[in-house]
Amino acid sequence: MKIAPSILSADFANLQRDVQLVENAGADLLHVDIMDGHFVPNLSFGPGIVSALRPITNLPLDVHLMVSDPEFWIPLFAQAGADTLLVHVEATPHIMRAIQQMHAHGVKAGVVLNPGTPLSALEELLPMLDQVLIMTVNPGFGGQQFLPAMADKVARLAKAREALGLHFAIEVDGGINAKTGKIVLDAGADIAVAGSYVYNGDPATQLATLQALR
Repeated sequence: MKIAPSILSADFANLQRDVQLVENAGADLLHVDIMDGHFVPNLSFGPGIVSALRPITNLPLDVHLMVSDPEFWIPLFAQAGADTLLVHVEATPHIMRAIQQMHAHGVKAGVVLNPGTPLSALEELLPMLDQVLIMTVNPGFGGQQFLPAMADKVARLAKAREALGLHFAIEVDGGINAKTGKIVLDAGADIAVAGSYVYNGDPATQLATLQALR
């Protein structure tokens, strides 16, 4: 399982330092939470943060768009240097168009499901996807507690992937620590986002604990 530290929990005044800390400690991806204060009740970054990160890290930038009207933002974040864009199924009535748009802009296409959104919302989309992110907390804030029922959702998605012969990556985000990381790994997750767990301690030590699970 790959580990993607979320910069939402980093020290914004020392962001380059905190990015380099996790890169040197062996992080696989860097997760960037984009929140618009409308789709979720919090405000974080714009495309400029991706542009700023791109020259200071070799890690793939995994950009999670918690925004309304994602079709407007996809070109801007793709041009800024995102490697993967993750769009909420709940954020647009035209999710297939958004997926096509991501591919047209040369980035990996991912979709996100909130805890209350069923897997059936993905039925027509799975063959088009590079990544599916299952939220294991309600989106919008870091430091929340993992929702145990989401482990079963991950497991059902992993079974569907196998049955369909597809190869998209399954990502989880929210409340990930050493205990819950093992739960989602066993359920079939390929990527785990960890923010407060990594940055509220020594990042190298915390990452090593998560890396030991795989």
